[in-house]
This record gives sequence, C-alpha cells and structure tokens, in this order.
Amino acid sequence: MLELTMAAVSAAEAGATAGMHMADAPSEPGAVLRVGRDRSACRLVTPDDWLFVSRVHLEFQCGQDGTWHLTWLRGSLPEPSSEVRLTVGEYVQPVPYGGTVALPRGGSGEIVVQDRTAPRSINVGFYHEV
Repeated sequence: MLELTMAAVSAAEAGATAGMHMADAPSEPGAVLRVGRDRSACRLVTPDDWLFVSRVHLEFQCGQDGTWHLTWLRGSLPEPSSEVRLTVGEYVQPVPYGGTVALPRGGSGEIVVQDRTAPRSINVGFYHEV
C-alpha cells in the first residue's frame, strides 16, 4: 500500500497542517495515484489557481515487482514553472522534468513541488507499507 498526504503551503501558511488531503492505493502492478489540478484525473488536487502545478503533475505508479515509481509528467510548456525534489531521510534528489525515480520499498519521505516565482509549494508525504 502506498499512502500519500498532501498539503498546499504558501508563505502566509508556512508550518500549518490544515487542509491536508490523503490518498492511498494497494501495491499492485499498474496501480496509479496522480497529483495535479485536474479533479477528474487526480486523487490529490491542488488549488485551481496554482498554475505552477500542471493539470496532471505527478504520477505514482506501482511496477510489476511492487516498487512504486514517481514521474514528473511533462506539461504543455517546454520549461516548467516549478521544481520537484524527493527527500528520503537526509537524502535530497531533484526529480528531472519528465523524469522518473523509484521510491524506496517500505520507506517514507516527501516530494516537494516548489513554485519558481512565489513562496509556495505542494508537499506530498509518502509512506510505502509492505
């Protein structure tokens, strides 16, 4: 099972935990969870006016071996309006635009989608239960 917890954070709300959203999916091959602005395609939805997040921005997909992968989906612009980074413990890894990274099996961490033009972010915590 992969559990996600998302919070939208602006400079005025730094440190606040109100407005958190949760989603989960079983660790079965082909299972998918998406994060973005499109309510019809995403289980975790960001504010409509936060245009630094694409309609479908992040996709978590479970592979054949039960490992979850995170993909930063390419949007309509050649250059993104945000940066995405994965943090697991003390390890921080930037996620390339259009790139995919594996999440640690049985681990936890956080994915941060940071607006390049304003002090706001989408913080998605994850926990992979095996």
